[in-house]
Amino acid sequence: MFGVNVPMVEVGSVPGDGYLLDVRELDEWQAGHALDAVHIPLHELAQRAGEVPQDRQIYVVCRSGGRSAQAVQALNEAGWQATNVTGGMQAWALAGREMTSEHGADPQVI
Repeated sequence: MFGVNVPMVEVGSVPGDGYLLDVRELDEWQAGHALDAVHIPLHELAQRAGEVPQDRQIYVVCRSGGRSAQAVQALNEAGWQATNVTGGMQAWALAGREMTSEHGADPQVI
């Protein structure tokens, strides 16, 4: 089962200059995402893992934490230092962390 031994961090503990990897689908990303997040959908992560730095902590986020837990487990098994953001973008939005959208509308988590 994913998430059993996955390191987790609360939204408020993600540093402002942390490397935030968003593994949601394109429509979710476009609707609303953290300002400095990097977008690599989960289904593309295996092919694009080389884009993720290995010399720093990676904070992984999805909508609620399931897909990001899968990404964290895979990254950690492959040698990265990754942590799942508890509650995902839903928690991010509820905590009032800064967000933007790709369409100019108010950002939202879908």
